Amino acid sequence: MNGRTDRKIALVGGGSVRSPLVVFGVNDAAQALGASEMVLYDPDPARLQVMVDLGQAIVRRFGGELRLRGATSIEDTIEGADFVLNSIRIGGIAGRAADERVAIEHGYPGQETTGPAGVAMGLRTIPIAIEQARLVEKLAPDAWLVNFTNPAGLITQAVNDHSKVRMVGICDTPTELFHNIARALGEPFGDVECDYVGLNHLGWVRSVRVRGVEVIDTLLDDDALLRSLYLAPLFDTAMIRTLRLIPTEYLFFYYERRRALANQRRQGGSRGAEISKLNDELFATLRSRLAAGQGDEAVDIYAAYLNQRSGSYMKLEAEGGSAFDHGVSLEGDPFRVATGYHRIAIDVMSALTGAKPAPIVVNTRNRGAVPDLPDADVVETLCDISLDRIEPRKLAPLPDAVAGLVRSVKAYERAAIASVLEGSRLGERKAMLIHPAIGEWGPTGELLDALLGHANEDGECLCHGPVR
Repeated sequence: MNGRTDRKIALVGGGSVRSPLVVFGVNDAAQALGASEMVLYDPDPARLQVMVDLGQAIVRRFGGELRLRGATSIEDTIEGADFVLNSIRIGGIAGRAADERVAIEHGYPGQETTGPAGVAMGLRTIPIAIEQARLVEKLAPDAWLVNFTNPAGLITQAVNDHSKVRMVGICDTPTELFHNIARALGEPFGDVECDYVGLNHLGWVRSVRVRGVEVIDTLLDDDALLRSLYLAPLFDTAMIRTLRLIPTEYLFFYYERRRALANQRRQGGSRGAEISKLNDELFATLRSRLAAGQGDEAVDIYAAYLNQRSGSYMKLEAEGGSAFDHGVSLEGDPFRVATGYHRIAIDVMSALTGAKPAPIVVNTRNRGAVPDLPDADVVETLCDISLDRIEPRKLAPLPDAVAGLVRSVKAYERAAIASVLEGSRLGERKAMLIHPAIGEWGPTGELLDALLGHANEDGECLCHGPVR
């Protein structure tokens, strides 16, 4: 560590319900990060104020000296920052719910980062993410841009291709699976090494070593152990054994599409719709408690929300359950968990400051790590991260069972990015055609009209224009 104690950390998208969790993480690790100030920005000032007030209550509750404030402009937020965290959702959670509903109505599972809803999210977000990255280039040229924004792999690819900012994409899904594997084996997490390969929300574990000894067969041969890796019953254990690869949970939307859709239709909604309702209830309660000066009570309510949200994850899609079912909430302290949204961010930033170098799975340029893919492709892979350095570890070629899927998704990402920069509706339809979770031409026009609005007579999308 270089001894700095004056780092500024910015969070764009500070009105997100995850923001206070990140505030907790930054405050808790402020000494290692050398952080003195955290600034939040969101285009919705009312939501932002609630999250800032709750964040300040969290700092008081857990102790610390982190200065936290909200900003009225994105420029003020970014200027002079050492780290810029980007966690935006164009259209908000209501937009996610609407996208997922459209996908379900058209016969596809509704999920925010895959399938038609994921395409819509990506197309809306790409131009904004590039614009914000260029602001970071201008106002904080030495900063690291840490991308939470989904679809994380696609957005990291677009920004890497079209800006000069130093960027890393993060997701807690791989690390969560690694911890679940260690727990299933009854081994300390530090003694377990997982060989992970893939893209964001499209990754697999193909080797598990405990103190250097390969033990993946111990997992593959035990149905109970395999089922314990997931919060909900996602995959047939026979499929996992046949692949000899342990998939992350988002592969459910490729490997079990019909089951996901059937459960969503039976339940009558989607995860996005449930989260929208949870969020509305949360904000109404937080506003009331914070206005009454009940900061500790607000923190407790927020912790209960996090446990309900995490405990119900994938229940709807996998078994037709609901976030409002009795007994779905997790127990324990969501702030102090070993994994999660805030932990991966703090681990990456702590490594990049040189305070705590570590091997971490992140989204970054391939640079030869996956020999099957071009160096400039963004992949999700284990990297050695240290002071201002991210070095992906070299991997064996992609397994035959998943190589085609990975290449198809990368081809989709390239087509989607190009379509946005060109403002081409036909290009967007091409991206949908390439996407392996869609893969048909006929429905693409109707899907895009339902998701993004109609095209003009020249085939150009009316919802956005080219990024200059």
